[in-house]
Amino acid sequence: MTARGWFLFSLMGVVWGVPYLMIKVAVDDLSPSMVVFARCALGAVLLLPFALRQGGFGRTVRTHWKPMLAFAVIEIIGPWWTLTDAERHLSSSTAGLLIAGVPIVALLLARFFGAGERVGARRVTGLALGLAGVTVLTLPHLTGGDALSMAEVLVTVVGYATAPLIAARYLKAVPTLQLITPCLTLAAVVYAPAAILTRPATMPSGEVLAALAGLGVVCTAIAFVAFLELIKEVGPTRAGVITYVNPAVAVAAGAIFLDEKLTLGIGVAFTLILAGSVLATAAAPKRDVRRVPWSTRQTSRADGRVESP
Repeated sequence: MTARGWFLFSLMGVVWGVPYLMIKVAVDDLSPSMVVFARCALGAVLLLPFALRQGGFGRTVRTHWKPMLAFAVIEIIGPWWTLTDAERHLSSSTAGLLIAGVPIVALLLARFFGAGERVGARRVTGLALGLAGVTVLTLPHLTGGDALSMAEVLVTVVGYATAPLIAARYLKAVPTLQLITPCLTLAAVVYAPAAILTRPATMPSGEVLAALAGLGVVCTAIAFVAFLELIKEVGPTRAGVITYVNPAVAVAAGAIFLDEKLTLGIGVAFTLILAGSVLATAAAPKRDVRRVPWSTRQTSRADGRVESP
């Protein structure tokens, strides 16, 4: 990976590890629709001037509107609401750990996009470990009325795993700003009516406003630009490996700022999910291809000796 790739990878590992904390803070006082609307609207407003300055913005949207619409729905409009709604009942640590399953789902979905590789014993083991980790994490919640919330996070996982594949296959030639700006704008328009209907009667606290600002500026505007550049730099599968770092940041942030407990179950799930993700997405070893005598092209020299290229 290039130095630029490592920088983007490191940035994304941290920047997309903190949204779970900010969502948890915001959703305590605001509806999920209001949180998603504010996040998308702020990100779109910040990026729009830069996208327009590049030129050809309208032409880009008209040319690529179908895959852009699919990307917006699968990456933003659906997953951001389900994740935000789920965090009304789940801790930010639990949500962050479940999102760590994205690379595993991406491996399975890649086969439908023509980018799948052979799934050998190592990857099967990784898938099994990841599933075991998700099971350890989810079982305690299934009897506590949180089954719907767990399902919502899993919907988010599928969306996060699918959207980068769409971007890599159909939108690679689209400038980053001209892709994410209309997607955020569409999401803001979709959630505007619900946000108006569920707006708070009084001004939210400074803590909530700071969380919304962080979600819109850092975790949306800056993060999306960096993420799409990372996909172009290293590809969608390797870009998804940032979810190895995100859970650690999410768990640490939840423990430090929200006093969320670090239980044995979280530790076991963390280990299983990350180990499974590493095994499931690791590149297959390269085969040692050796020439055989009959395949080596030989040429005769004028002095009678034979030399190989």
